[in-house]
Amino acid sequence: MFKPIQTLLLTLLLSITSLASDTKPTLTIYTYDSFTFSWGPGPKIKEAFEKKHNCQVKFVGMSSSIGALRKIQLEGKNTKADILLGLDTNIAQAANKTGLFEAHDMNTSNLELPVVYTDDYFVPYDYSYVAFVYDTNKVKNPPLSFEALASMPEDFKIVIQDPRSSTPGLSLLLWVKEIYKEKAGEYWKRLSPHILTITKGWSEAYGLFLKGEADMVLSYTTSPAYHIIDENRTNFKTAHFQEGHYGQIEVAAMLKSSKNKDLAKKFLHFMHSETFADIIPTGNWAYPVVKTKQGLPKAFETLTQPSKMILLDGKTVELNRKSIINEWLKALER
Repeated sequence: MFKPIQTLLLTLLLSITSLASDTKPTLTIYTYDSFTFSWGPGPKIKEAFEKKHNCQVKFVGMSSSIGALRKIQLEGKNTKADILLGLDTNIAQAANKTGLFEAHDMNTSNLELPVVYTDDYFVPYDYSYVAFVYDTNKVKNPPLSFEALASMPEDFKIVIQDPRSSTPGLSLLLWVKEIYKEKAGEYWKRLSPHILTITKGWSEAYGLFLKGEADMVLSYTTSPAYHIIDENRTNFKTAHFQEGHYGQIEVAAMLKSSKNKDLAKKFLHFMHSETFADIIPTGNWAYPVVKTKQGLPKAFETLTQPSKMILLDGKTVELNRKSIINEWLKALER
């Protein structure tokens, strides 16, 4: 006979809990989908930041960070995003030109990065190097240069991402352009027979590779760490290209239209905390931009270590991005 009272009390308790939850400020972050996945860094970062600042974090994942930027551009001042997270330095300049982002107050010149980084709007949180990943069980003698890649048998296939919608895809174009200069278009024509498909984002490309559809996939030097640590598999490697590897520094920025600017600023600062840094190596499978409390996992010691980071200045990229993409599109016409 106490069940009706118990039910009433439970209903009231749930209502109070829901009301309390609704009164907490919500920080909305647009990003790429793999950041938000259960195996990505998003859930742990969300939990840690919510606990520290008594708030709610809502990650909104797109197929790519460039897609997230385009969504913000379409929404304009009415966007629900407080922060855009996941662009890299190649595309951040284009984002700056939209006038939608708020300048930050952080010193980014002394971070743990291979290059000095300064930008008034976008704050870095991790980095890696673009590379081709392969399975040693399938590929015994991987190409170790772009020339070797183009000279592989025609049935040797790779999967890459579209530079118009993917940051690693754009990095690949810039990598090739930096090496081949005015002959970049000619190189793409030679490489074209080896391109199985061009996907919109990284997740789709890597998924095709794992299904055995291609011999290599455009990814990062840090990608094999995931297989070593989470799957106890050491058969995935990155081809160490003699020309060096193009770097990718991922960044985040606050929207001018954010209704939670104080909380957004706190999140940008949180990205440089030891808590955030500890999550990145085995969450986003990249190098954090500050030293971790625990140190990098031992698996990172086995990864390809490029002798230098090839990285074009963001302003240079923005000035030439359209022409480089058009050169690529023309070269791949069949």
